[in-house]
Amino acid sequence: MAKNHWNSKSKTRQEAYKYGYKSGLEHKVAETLKEINYPVNYETETLHYIVPESKHKYTPDFVFTRKDGGTMYIETKGRWTTADRKKMKHVLQSNPGIDIRIVFQNGNQKISKGSKTTYESYALKMGIKHVANKMIPAEWLSECCQLDEIPTEKKTFFNI
Repeated sequence: MAKNHWNSKSKTRQEAYKYGYKSGLEHKVAETLKEINYPVNYETETLHYIVPESKHKYTPDFVFTRKDGGTMYIETKGRWTTADRKKMKHVLQSNPGIDIRIVFQNGNQKISKGSKTTYESYALKMGIKHVANKMIPAEWLSECCQLDEIPTEKKTFFNI
């Protein structure tokens, strides 16, 4: 029987949960963002997506306003399950042009035991910008507004 990771006894998960995060990686990323003076907009927005014949919602882990006024969504992933990958595929199809990026805990992890495909290579195949080094890269953050910074222009649905 599969282990229920929500009830995990790990100190890292318990500490993260205490601060409102679902994983130690999310908590670590949030703390680092605070240290380097970026806003921590954790799970503040919900994106709608459609699985054929049914509607669903997806809440990205982190949301940033880019300096150009657009929005950057960042998902942190320790485990990237088949269900997670399928959901991400539907989110991307239902939201063309969305800027969503993934921070993997280990991008070299195989998607399944017998597979040669890694999380990183699968993300590339899906067209997702990603990184496998456990933290949001400085290049990505340089595209985003820091606390109290105002974007140069406001993007709307019609001028994306």
